[in-house]
Amino acid sequence: MDKVEAAAEDGHREFRVEELARAAGITTRTLRFYRERKLLQPPRREGRIAWYGEGHLARLRMIAELLERGHTLGGIAELIGAGESGRDVAELIGLEAAIVAPWSDETPVHLDWDELKAALGDQLTEENTAESVAQGFVTIEENGVTHVSRRLMDATTALVAEGVPLSVVLEASRQTQEHVTAIAEIFTSLVRDHLLGALAADTPLPPGEAARLTEQVLRIRPLARTVTDAQFALAMDRRVHAEYDEVLRQRMEHREDD
Repeated sequence: MDKVEAAAEDGHREFRVEELARAAGITTRTLRFYRERKLLQPPRREGRIAWYGEGHLARLRMIAELLERGHTLGGIAELIGAGESGRDVAELIGLEAAIVAPWSDETPVHLDWDELKAALGDQLTEENTAESVAQGFVTIEENGVTHVSRRLMDATTALVAEGVPLSVVLEASRQTQEHVTAIAEIFTSLVRDHLLGALAADTPLPPGEAARLTEQVLRIRPLARTVTDAQFALAMDRRVHAEYDEVLRQRMEHREDD
């Protein structure tokens, strides 16, 4: 049994440069380029042979993942430089994933022109269509439209079916979008200013700090929705009661006038 086979059996496989490049799905030229950019740890040398380990393969896979996320090689070098170990870099990647993970799980829906006409009738005007596009919810296609959210599209057609003009629904949508954008800014500012301030500092994060921040971000994300849902429900209670009281007051006044 040679050294490579023994190392593999011990769970510490080593690779020659060609083997490592093949395992990582890159060329040997790219691998050497990463070494020159100091993106890869120096190999273990045995005479003139360079031996790479599982840690090198993990680093190459991490680099590939970061490139897919849109990072530049310079940015990756900074990330690697910010961490004292592969674990630190992996924790930074995990923190990034937690921060930028999608909040929306909306399902897009496509409707052809006949379906839209059946759902919206004479409300399907050029002006209403243009407003829908301007709000960023609808994309016009040759054979119809695609709405970014099936739920919002269903709500829109249901309101129109109840007799609310589409132009009024779209105006309510525009105002709602402005308010929810302001709410989103409140929560992003809260997280940025009170939790993630260390990321903006020009100093490396302490060991384990990225992992701690990741856990904190994951705990806080659902709290933002909880607060927003509760505040909206309470606000609706206040407004509905106030509006109903006003309707009753006006009815009483009309009766007294009669």
